[in-house]
Amino acid sequence: MDSAVARDQALDAAERLFYGRGIQSVGMDDIRGASGVSLKRLYQLFPAKEQLVLAYLERRDLRWRQRLADHVDGHADPGRRIPAVFDWLGLWFREPDFRGCAWINSYGELGATSERVADQVRAHKRAFKDYLAGLVREAGLPAGLAEPVYLLAEGAMVTAAIEQSAEPATQAGRAARMLVEAYGGAAVID
Repeated sequence: MDSAVARDQALDAAERLFYGRGIQSVGMDDIRGASGVSLKRLYQLFPAKEQLVLAYLERRDLRWRQRLADHVDGHADPGRRIPAVFDWLGLWFREPDFRGCAWINSYGELGATSERVADQVRAHKRAFKDYLAGLVREAGLPAGLAEPVYLLAEGAMVTAAIEQSAEPATQAGRAARMLVEAYGGAAVID
């Protein structure tokens, strides 16, 4: 098995297991069993579990942000893009394997003991915040609106995971629409 295929198989298994069960409850032997990659090969690719966790978070970050951007970019009107973020969150929260935000979960498990994981989580959150700031700017809204929109989205993620409900996306989206309108954006309430 070539390195790229083995790496992809290991990361696929790590993503399923880490996201589904939690990082600390999954050992490298579990990854071996779920991926079909030998333990020796697994340790050649990822000499430490932390390296596998970082690769999992990096790959998930790219995929997560791309899925969000694909959905939001489907709205030509910049005034519809901020509400579209919350619409997408609602779709994500309804997925059968939704277990909350992988980065918040990872920070909760490892943030105090792994600075590299904490840095990866911060980088993901910073990129998400920057993305939202870009949407606010494109809509011609005051820059100060980006922070409350970000906090609404983050709060929706945490609450959706705890309550096992997509309703927080609807509620946070409604609040974001009211903020956009209060700051002079076009009426976006459907």
